[in-house]
Amino acid sequence: MLLLVILIPARWCRKHKATDPAPKGFTGLMHMFIMSVHDDVIKPCMGEETPKYAPWLLTCFFFIFFANLMGLVPFPPGGGNLTGNITCTFFLGTCTFLITNFTGTKEYWKEIFWPEVPVWMKFPVPLMPIIELFGIFTKPLALIIRLFANMFAGHAIALCFCAIIFIMFGIADNAIANWGAGTGMSILGVGLSVFMMLLELLVSYIQALVFTMLSAVFISQAHVKGHEA
Repeated sequence: MLLLVILIPARWCRKHKATDPAPKGFTGLMHMFIMSVHDDVIKPCMGEETPKYAPWLLTCFFFIFFANLMGLVPFPPGGGNLTGNITCTFFLGTCTFLITNFTGTKEYWKEIFWPEVPVWMKFPVPLMPIIELFGIFTKPLALIIRLFANMFAGHAIALCFCAIIFIMFGIADNAIANWGAGTGMSILGVGLSVFMMLLELLVSYIQALVFTMLSAVFISQAHVKGHEA
């Protein structure tokens, strides 16, 4: 599904020029979607380096977004909460970590190991370098935990609402009370579960956007130039 979403607009772009009228239908919708992320999220963070890193950042956004949406579908090929699995978010966060640090400038590494702070904060006890070095690992960790926790929590809450239905059917001592408690909780549980799933639609987009934006910010921070005198 993700390949179709990307390849169909890409095929249109190969056959048309930038001066041609904008496409319509599904291709036009995807162009608008892609350009909104590119121009409003990635470009303000990356600036002139946008063409170099936009492919990775757009890949992150659409992979996370569609993985989140597929997790809301209760039947195959959906139903798997992929981004609610920390191994998936760990891989994405690690990729951003590697890109950030392997493309970092000399000034970036200088600010980590010899930041512009009073000498007593760097020598003989390297207090600030240790803090800066620790920050290298907390940034991707924030990406990993934020995405995992938000997507896992939403699905867990929805499952809890469904589980309460079965609990209420067996909690009462007699059949009438059992039926009444179970029926009442069924109506409430289904309603709250539907509400959570609708809320997850919004969360799916927001979390993909946040991951992409923070990845762009972290990468751009590693490309700091020399300070002017």
